[in-house]
Amino acid sequence: MTPEELWKKSGLNGTYGIFEYGSDDPEELMRLTLKKIKQATTGALRLYEMDHEPVPQEGEYYVIRDSAGNARCVIRDTRIIICPFREVTEEMAAIEGEGDRSLQYWRDAHLNFFGREYAEQGLVFTEEELVVFEQFEVVYPSEIDL
Repeated sequence: MTPEELWKKSGLNGTYGIFEYGSDDPEELMRLTLKKIKQATTGALRLYEMDHEPVPQEGEYYVIRDSAGNARCVIRDTRIIICPFREVTEEMAAIEGEGDRSLQYWRDAHLNFFGREYAEQGLVFTEEELVVFEQFEVVYPSEIDL
């Protein structure tokens, strides 16, 4: 299903963005999102700026596509926090819902991911870099059989 088809089926009005998870295992992140375990994602502010992408805002809607490009769900951002990487909290890591939900797991996974993304741009990621913590809720479909 295309993002346009899913948006229309949802019955929601207004505008929406489209994104796919960037990770080593995007299908696992999609599964966690659909089960409503993963309720947040984190991006590097500098990468938003370099890609000329707007920073997410509270109340915005997004259609998430799987790695095959199929629209799977609609989310609505409920909280945006911009802070240095080193200031991400245990609570934030738990809300992100990955691995064992610990801050240490979150830090290791994101240092690895951001390190690679920055290296591709000829940059070095440090714990002083600003990150965009994006908390969301799945609004469509509201119930999913997995």
